Formats: sequence, structure tokens, C-alpha cells
Amino acid sequence: MTQFSDLGLAEPILRAISAQGYETPTPIQQQVIPAMMAGNDILGTAQTGTGKTAAFVLPLLNTLAKSNRRPDAKACRALVLAPTRELAAQIVESVRAYSAEMRTSVTMIIGGMKISKQVRAMQRGMDIVVATPGRLLDLQSQNAIRLDQVETVVIDEADHMMDMGFLPQIRKVLAQLPEKRQTVLLSATMPKDIRALADKFLDNPVNIAVAAESRPVERIDQSVRFLTPNQKRDALTEILSADNVDSAIVFTRTKRGADRVSRHLEDAGVASAAIHGNKSQSQRTRTLDAFKGRQLRVLVATDIAARGIDIDKVSHVVNFELPNVPESYVHRIGRTARAGESGTAITLCAPDERKLLRDIEKVIGNRLPGSDAAGPDESQGEKAGRSFRPEKDGQPRRRPRRRGPRGQGGAKGHRKGQGQSSQAS
Repeated sequence: MTQFSDLGLAEPILRAISAQGYETPTPIQQQVIPAMMAGNDILGTAQTGTGKTAAFVLPLLNTLAKSNRRPDAKACRALVLAPTRELAAQIVESVRAYSAEMRTSVTMIIGGMKISKQVRAMQRGMDIVVATPGRLLDLQSQNAIRLDQVETVVIDEADHMMDMGFLPQIRKVLAQLPEKRQTVLLSATMPKDIRALADKFLDNPVNIAVAAESRPVERIDQSVRFLTPNQKRDALTEILSADNVDSAIVFTRTKRGADRVSRHLEDAGVASAAIHGNKSQSQRTRTLDAFKGRQLRVLVATDIAARGIDIDKVSHVVNFELPNVPESYVHRIGRTARAGESGTAITLCAPDERKLLRDIEKVIGNRLPGSDAAGPDESQGEKAGRSFRPEKDGQPRRRPRRRGPRGQGGAKGHRKGQGQSSQAS
């Protein structure tokens, strides 16, 4: 069995890894670390929770350990691009943990924080910069950061970047980097646009694929329950009140939906908080710290958190609402069963979400246990006072009540108000 000590990493890094309690590299680490240390470009595909972060952070640190050269003012030697603030913070945390016995400078350049602080940090020059694309380009437009000394660039969660519309910004960043550099692109899936990006910017890359694309890890016990929308909240409270739920992440489709579910759980006596794009960075950081420290047992999140949270010992994931993009299901449930642990993923499916469920099952290549059950149909939903038309803000729309003849402030006025909706994150 391969050990980290077999990979040729510098002694200070091996001591830091050992202090973190790790001895055996994961399959993606066994393949990416030697290939990066050999100077190759990398095109890596691995499902979430397989250890991609350490796979690129450790060889980056090994390169820095071999050289005492300091970056010039405003410059950096390694650049890591991440799609979300949470993922960027997790990467910086890993860099600091694995470089505990080295003198490595690292900073985070993300939105939601004061840009002046980030400008001051870059004035000294940095070994490693971890950034979201938009804020990185903001700093570059102010001449606060230089990209001409980047030796290695890592694009993490590339398919999530694509989903969030970052590909034009990534192309703009890559086009400004030195022609002679190492490029590492890591992704959970490999859609055509990501493959095209790799073909343009990677030089004869080593292709590394670990496990089947979009397949959930085998250690997750998955199931689905069919419920009407009115039944979902009570079912969620029952699930989370069970003794075997150590900590859980509940996923909704929208920001407002996350807030509503969190308030319901708090009213039911379940300690929880919501995290989504409308929260400030300081709020999101405090909430994550409380969840990590077990002051909160439940985190309610939109898909912004599906890949940006790397927390061990999350026992349960509950899909309160199914994602519109079936691949997001894989990233959601990948928040459990990390670092060799097992986990449980429960999906609550309303009648109007059955097509989304079938799309998910096509992606993962399996029927979810319980998906053959009949469950409630639309007629039962109507009896519950709801119609199963497209949802607004994560909640099924009620049938409009006509309060007067058309044109006199009745049904027409109601439809006008329905035109507003909240942007999902």
C-alpha cells in the first residue's frame, strides 16, 4: 500500500501530514502528486470527497520547499482558482495546515471582503494566491496583482465554474499567464466546454480519472421518500430529530427556501442556520465555524455550498428539494461519507419533482431505494391545497384566488405580482 512517504515529498510536508493524522494517500492523490511533481500538466476527473485539494496542494508546497526564491511585489508563484468563497477558504486552510513547518505565504482573494485588505496583502508578494475569478480580475484592473510570475495555475471544480458562468473570466486569466507554466485542471465531471478549455490551455496533459464520472461514493446509504409539499417540513423535522443524526446538511433550491426551512427547524427546536449567496462573507464564515464546532447540528444551504464545504463527520445530507441540474445531486450528497466515513443521504420528492428524480437516476446509473414506491400523486397535492405547477422561491405556487371580475384588481392583479422571483444561488 502506498504511503505519503513513498511519494518523494519534502520532510516538513510529511511531518505536517502526519500531524493531521494522514498516512495513506487516496487514489487521486497517488496519481496527481507524482505527475505534478514531474512538472506535467494535469487533467483530472474525480468525484467529490476523494481528496482533490491535497492532491494539488501537496505538490505545490513541495515545489516551494525546494526554492527559497521570494515572489516580487504584487506577484505570486502559484495561483488557485475556485468557484466559491467557501471552497477558496477551505483550500487556504489546507495550505496552512500542510505548510505548518514551512515559511509559505498564502492569501485569499474573494468577493464579499474588503478589497483594500487584499490589495495590501499582494503588495508584499505571495507564494500562493487562492482566488475566485471575478475578484482576481478586479484586483488586476487596479494593477494590484501581477500574473507574470505564475509558475503553476490550478483550476479547481472546473465544471462548477462553468455552471456559475465563470468560463469567460477563466479564459481571460489563463490568456495572461506566462506561456511557460504548469496548468492543472480538476473537475468532478468533464462536459464538452471543460474539455475544450483543457484542449486550448493545457500542454499534453496527463489524464487522470478516478472512479466513474458523476457516481456517488459507495459508502453513502441513499434513499428517497415521496411526499406532498405540505408533508416535507414535518418529515424533515422527524429525520433530523433522530438519535443517529450527528450533523446534517439540508439542501434547498433557493435562498428564500433555505431561510424558511431554517426558521422552521429553529421553531421545532433543531439548532440550525442557513448559508447562501445573500449572506455576507462574515455571516457565512461564522455559520460554517459554528457548524464545524458542533454549536449547530444542521446547516441549511443552497447549491453554492455543495462543493464549497469540506467538513468531516457530516452524518446526513437531506435533499429537501431536488436540484434542477442532476449532477448537483452528486455534489450535494458528497458532503457526507468524507475521509473514509460512511453517510446517509435522504431525498424528499414531491410529485412535481419526479422528472428531476429520474434525471438524477440516469446520471448516477441507479434507481434510488424507495423510488419504486407510488407516493402521493397530483390529485393528493390538490387536496392539500397546492397545485404542482413550477415553483417560485422554492415553494409550490398556490392557485390564484379570483376576488373580482377580470380587470378590476382580481385575478389579473394576482398574476402581475407573480412575475417577481428570487434568483437561486
